[in-house]
Amino acid sequence: MRRLTALLLLALAGCSQPGGNDEDGRTQIVIQRVFGACEAEYGDVVDPAEAEGECGIMTALINRFEAENPDVDVVENIVFWPGYDQLTASLAANDAPDLVTMHGSVLADYQARGLLEPVGAELAERGIEPSDLTAAARTAMTIDGQLWALPIDSWAPLWHINMNLFREAGLVRNGRLILPESPEELYRHARQFRERTGKPYFVQGTANEYAGFTRNFYTFVMQQNGTLFDENGRANFQTPEAAAALRLFRTIHEQDMTTKNQDYSAAVSGFMNGDGGVFLVGTWMVQTFTAASMEQDRPLSGGYAVYPYPQLFDAANRTFADSHGFAMPRNRNRSDAERDAAMRFLAFFARNDAAWARTGHLPAMQAAIESEEWRALPHREQLAELARTATPLPKDIRRQFPIETIVGQEAAAAISGAKTIDQALADMERRVNDVLSNI
Repeated sequence: MRRLTALLLLALAGCSQPGGNDEDGRTQIVIQRVFGACEAEYGDVVDPAEAEGECGIMTALINRFEAENPDVDVVENIVFWPGYDQLTASLAANDAPDLVTMHGSVLADYQARGLLEPVGAELAERGIEPSDLTAAARTAMTIDGQLWALPIDSWAPLWHINMNLFREAGLVRNGRLILPESPEELYRHARQFRERTGKPYFVQGTANEYAGFTRNFYTFVMQQNGTLFDENGRANFQTPEAAAALRLFRTIHEQDMTTKNQDYSAAVSGFMNGDGGVFLVGTWMVQTFTAASMEQDRPLSGGYAVYPYPQLFDAANRTFADSHGFAMPRNRNRSDAERDAAMRFLAFFARNDAAWARTGHLPAMQAAIESEEWRALPHREQLAELARTATPLPKDIRRQFPIETIVGQEAAAAISGAKTIDQALADMERRVNDVLSNI
């Protein structure tokens, strides 16, 4: 089994990716992916049930594919998250990988420039139909009625909860967790939590971390049935719904209901050490926190729960979400044998989607999310509704990654008090529309 780990050198235009046929006659395909490198620990593991975390499970799945398809040699290019600089470099050098991990929010940027190949028809030939996917996953990877990547999951921000602290705060009654149903109720719960535990209700990674601000903003505008982008695809942020979403988090900040000035790593560590009640972070941490709750004498021992964001605004049950998928970059040098091997890998991954979902991400396949196997995993019953309620931004909104940074920067300014809410929303709208005007 061969591996090519390109963490830095792939971006050099002169570097050439392997591909074609090995000396032993096997067809070689190149998969460029994120999720980290863990070959030392999982390089020989072929059962994903024996692996942990995104990196371990992905590595084990690729190993299993090779074991079941001995005529195919998979070369992994493992790149720093999110990997798009490296992909752009390889495309510019006419040296595209056969498959690449891609977010649904980025898909349209590459598809609109003719840099991807559709995969839906060939997946259907292998028994994977669009109707087999969850609504959230299918929406994330579909443009103009065609599937442009195989979604492998849906992910969303969640409320990760320290039940031990919630019990101490009196927010568990008769074994039932009490979550707020309005902003006002949230504020009351947070004050009670502080009074009884001496700790803030929320843990957040907010230092040099703008994605969390954006996901919170999008989610709570969506809950009010607000319109983030108008029918012409222009930013539409100067609305009562957008102001209410920022006001919610500004109050949380001003009244010390959250940790402050922590980066992402510090926030993860803080939550695991019992520094607050609710950590606002995504599905990818479910497995890590579940494992911590099973250890002895830890702040989360026997006391971890996780739920979708509660409905603080009752107009619409929606949570902002995105998906990971495998896309096929256009490559005029790809042989029929390489294309066939790549499509076999996609079909394999679809059939093994439940194994990938052990990471905490939502399965992309409807059968997996309905399976007893998946629902038997810790906390999955509570998360299953996200297959219906997870809501990505519209596919015609391009440049979603830079837009995410702009929205997060302006939201952070409003929440900290550096700008008024009205000024932050006006600046947010103007800056995003400047990006959209220059596509």
